[in-house]
Amino acid sequence: MAAAPRTDPVATRMAGLVAPLVEAAGYDLEELVVTPAGRRSIVRVVVDRDTGVTLDDVAEVSRAVSAALDDLDGEFGSAPYVLEVTSPGVDRPLTEPRHWRRNTGRLVAVAVGPAGSAEQVTGRVLEVDGDGVTLAVEAPGRPGARRRPPTRRQVPWPQLGSGRVQVEFGRHDPDGDAGGSPDGAGADPADDDGGGQ
Repeated sequence: MAAAPRTDPVATRMAGLVAPLVEAAGYDLEELVVTPAGRRSIVRVVVDRDTGVTLDDVAEVSRAVSAALDDLDGEFGSAPYVLEVTSPGVDRPLTEPRHWRRNTGRLVAVAVGPAGSAEQVTGRVLEVDGDGVTLAVEAPGRPGARRRPPTRRQVPWPQLGSGRVQVEFGRHDPDGDAGGSPDGAGADPADDDGGGQ
């Protein structure tokens, strides 16, 4: 059984040290988790940015974070640790406006509506702005039935739940999306692995 991640003052202190380094390099620190693993600790640092994260980016951040942790006095100055720097996986919940913006064009499942009466919908993220997210919501239907075109729906931030990107194995038809690209140009979101993983 794996040990539970630590959410103690050491992890908080490390996040305070690592966040400015990550931000200075042009990334967002999405998560920092310290998990005990025998006599070592696993320090997992998750970074992201609008243009995505490549393996070279992961290496750059890893070098900067490793050097900073090695310079720390106390627990991580001499205690062994394993550093893992990665980008968020497709299963990361979309909770911040930047998460939604970075997933424009992808299919997501999300609860929308006022608290207590929210409904679960599946839709493609069309636009993200200060007011909320615009989705091309797919109409529910029976298996094998002809699909109806999606409906454009603007969801304000207070009525938007935590979203999950849906894995797609085939190219979607942009002409079938509400507000899709008229010429069908653009990369298939399913072809983008998010880098760094």
